Amino acid sequence: MSIRTTTEYVEDVSPGSGALPPRARYASSDAKSFSLNGGWRFRLSDTADAEDDSFAQEGYDAGGWADVSVPGHWVLQGHGSPVYTNHLYPFPVDPPRVPTENPTGDHLRVFDLPEDWPDEGGAVLRFDGVESCARVWLNGTDLGEFKGSRLPHEFAVSHLLKAAGNVLAVRVHQWSAGSYLEDQDQWWLPGIFRDVTLLHRPAGCALDFFVHASYDHVTKTGTLCVDSEVDGRVTVPELGVEAATGESVTVPVEPWTAETPGLYDGVLATAGERVPLRIGFRTVELSDGLIKVNGRAVLFKGVNRHEWHPVRGRALDLETMREDVLLMKRHNINAVRTSHYPPHPAFLDLCDELGLWVIDECDLETHGFTEQGWRDNPVDDDRWTPALLDRAARTVERDKNHPSIVIWSLGNEAGTGRGLTAMAEWIRGRDSSRLLHYEGDLTCRDTDVYARMYADHAEVERIGRGRDGGPHKRRELPFILCEYGHAMGNGPGGLADYQRIFESYDRLQGGFVWEWIDHGIEDERYGYAYGGDFGEELHDGNFVCDGLLFPDRRPSPGLVEYKKVIEPVAIEGDRTGGTVRVANKYDFADLSALVFTWTYEVNGEPVGAGTLSVPALSPGESAEVKLPEPPVAEAAGEAHWTVRALLAADTPWAPRGHVVAWGQFAVSPRQVPSVAATDGPVPGDGLITLGPASFDARTGALLTVGGVDVTGLRLDVWRAVTDNDDGAAWQTDVRHGLLWRRLGLHRMRHRLDAVEPGDDALTVRTRVAPAARDIGLSAEYRWTSDGNRLRLTVSVTPQGDWTVPLPRLGIRFALSAADQVRWYGGGPGEAYPDSRTASMIGRWQSTVDDLQTPYVRPQENGARADVRWAEIGGLRIEGDPEFFLTARRWTTEQLDAAAHRTDLSPSGAGVWVNLDHGQHGLGSQSCGPGPLPPYHLRAEPARFSFVFSEIG
Repeated sequence: MSIRTTTEYVEDVSPGSGALPPRARYASSDAKSFSLNGGWRFRLSDTADAEDDSFAQEGYDAGGWADVSVPGHWVLQGHGSPVYTNHLYPFPVDPPRVPTENPTGDHLRVFDLPEDWPDEGGAVLRFDGVESCARVWLNGTDLGEFKGSRLPHEFAVSHLLKAAGNVLAVRVHQWSAGSYLEDQDQWWLPGIFRDVTLLHRPAGCALDFFVHASYDHVTKTGTLCVDSEVDGRVTVPELGVEAATGESVTVPVEPWTAETPGLYDGVLATAGERVPLRIGFRTVELSDGLIKVNGRAVLFKGVNRHEWHPVRGRALDLETMREDVLLMKRHNINAVRTSHYPPHPAFLDLCDELGLWVIDECDLETHGFTEQGWRDNPVDDDRWTPALLDRAARTVERDKNHPSIVIWSLGNEAGTGRGLTAMAEWIRGRDSSRLLHYEGDLTCRDTDVYARMYADHAEVERIGRGRDGGPHKRRELPFILCEYGHAMGNGPGGLADYQRIFESYDRLQGGFVWEWIDHGIEDERYGYAYGGDFGEELHDGNFVCDGLLFPDRRPSPGLVEYKKVIEPVAIEGDRTGGTVRVANKYDFADLSALVFTWTYEVNGEPVGAGTLSVPALSPGESAEVKLPEPPVAEAAGEAHWTVRALLAADTPWAPRGHVVAWGQFAVSPRQVPSVAATDGPVPGDGLITLGPASFDARTGALLTVGGVDVTGLRLDVWRAVTDNDDGAAWQTDVRHGLLWRRLGLHRMRHRLDAVEPGDDALTVRTRVAPAARDIGLSAEYRWTSDGNRLRLTVSVTPQGDWTVPLPRLGIRFALSAADQVRWYGGGPGEAYPDSRTASMIGRWQSTVDDLQTPYVRPQENGARADVRWAEIGGLRIEGDPEFFLTARRWTTEQLDAAAHRTDLSPSGAGVWVNLDHGQHGLGSQSCGPGPLPPYHLRAEPARFSFVFSEIG
């Protein structure tokens, strides 16, 4: 038996050789299958040809090899290291050549056939995903090689199998010509990372088949036709359907939508195999310039989803995939773009079952060629077109029977070229029942959708108004933001503003937030590692952590905000508090699955609750619903109605009582704190006392309030810059984080100008300014007391020519000890000026530690908005007006200097508290636009007050 030793195939632009033609993938049938997942023997070499191929021979002794798990990535199992780049290739760009230093993993698995494995028929060996190039041998015979990391490849192996001692050998190269087509923004992680399966193929088995299941919204009937490579019969018992393959049957059906994902169980029976079918009837079309499903336009409330697990990388198990879909559904997400490759097929099964619109994206990105003006880009080089067509075919053929997929995407950030046009033409010829997407096609020559990334609010509104210009064809197409709301670090801000624009113009059919999850790698050194933490010579830092979920799949505040922004029911109260307006914002479902409850709160405390009778409104309908009489005759303080829409019964994705939407509105105003200035300052031995407080007589610094020590109270304008404050290096827009540092706002100096005890007040005058600049802030602290409580009024006046907004404006101080925090205001989570839609007014409590939001790269976090009063460390603090509250065990400076959570440790001063009159907005400028002007914290005269008293 001859074993070839050449490695020329690694740099061959072809997709490979030896694999069977692509076909539909189905989860199960009555034919036998045998998983080859599990423990494999493994040997790592530095180059593609460092070892010969003798390991593929029967009888080879691999006793000295290591063990790895398949599915898995060897660099996450102790062999080499992961590499993260956003778009730069981590090797010289010389297509199709790759470096001689090419980590190559030899995988070996010896297996026996199951005892019940049939003697007759054929067999197929299937690989669902290998990065980036693999060569396969079975029992010493070379089966072939393939590229296309996130795509399936099958080999006919029946003639090689034996009952026992089968030797399966796979050589995997990290770099190959295929790597030039896989420059997605993610970790480079080589290995056999999806399932390996041996499939029995009995005589007369189903080979390839295409389930066509359309829906006519006028007649409310579905038409089913299953085209099959092997003749057979199709049965759908619930519909009374029994038909030959290739025969069309029209029957009354309930259609499939993401909101109402009705599936019918059927069977495709050929002479040798029975294949279960899950059939969803739906029709996708481009009509009246809109994406319509079953005759109705849809509004995508989506996310981009990379596959990720903090330990296993892209080797996901079924439960992790299910958790993703459940979290999406529970947070009102209705769509997912599979960025930037087809996902594990089980994920699409879950989308069918639980209901998500899917843009299925081909495994294609050549983004790194932008560094050379797209010169030599493979998508415009005819030599690469067979590989591109192979990737398109393997995507479409594998996934064509999923009703959840409504749009095919050619790929991502690959420039433009003839190869993309060839892909589009092939897909249209194979499947005319879906639309085509590709963001890089700005003329929309090959696409059915005008798509953009990170267009700012103003541009999106211009597009909605039809004032965006461009080719005539493009102006007649629907628009989506296939990426927006860059969820890196604290943010994104501005989602509610985008959503208002989407809902204002029919042409705007929503968008997909970037992205679903932070790609942090679990690491004992840092908690979670990101780019550069593994010694990469070229990397893009924490740009890989830009998701709505933290790496452990805990929802971030950004996801909680997004859920509120896109909720499918609008609940708004009138000014009198007598009625509430309920509007159905679903595209297909009525409100019959929901129950509505009300609570009436006074000063944040519920004093009454009940249910509301809301009609089962159809999509787009609204109704005024009368509220009950308030449960108290006259509210002794601030009163709110809170109305919630809850699931009336258990669903496959959430239990009964799950909150789908809510609305809150005030019906009586808050009473602001009032302190009569009845006590005056009393000088003493180095101290000044005023009511319950003592001050340093020389500096005017507050020292105590009752028995509570207070340290370092002063005006504060600095926050630990967020990823969105810093912006992205390629942006030409103003990046406020850089300007703040350039001005020195992170190193403000405080000059004491006067300490002035008066008859009824202690006044301390200061100037706060950065070194080397002629701008500053005049800050006056005026202290008064009624004997029991202490009031601080801060007056701030800008000096000089301030051309940038402030990061924050308020006071900060340290308390020697604090743990529990109670407050009345916005909660339960953090909120900022342009990310506060999900903040509900109420009474909340937390620990200081739980107030922190664990962003993978530490930054400003944890502010609670609209706080009326807070209790912390023995103090009660009331605000006039409401304020932002943060409390942490480290200073802002320590937070700003930290690169990982493990860099943070409690400071010796205790707990640092910030009471902010204002915060600058967040935006999403880590890749998108900065905060809108209404959310800029301008340097202008300000006046705000706090009232301090000792608790108990």
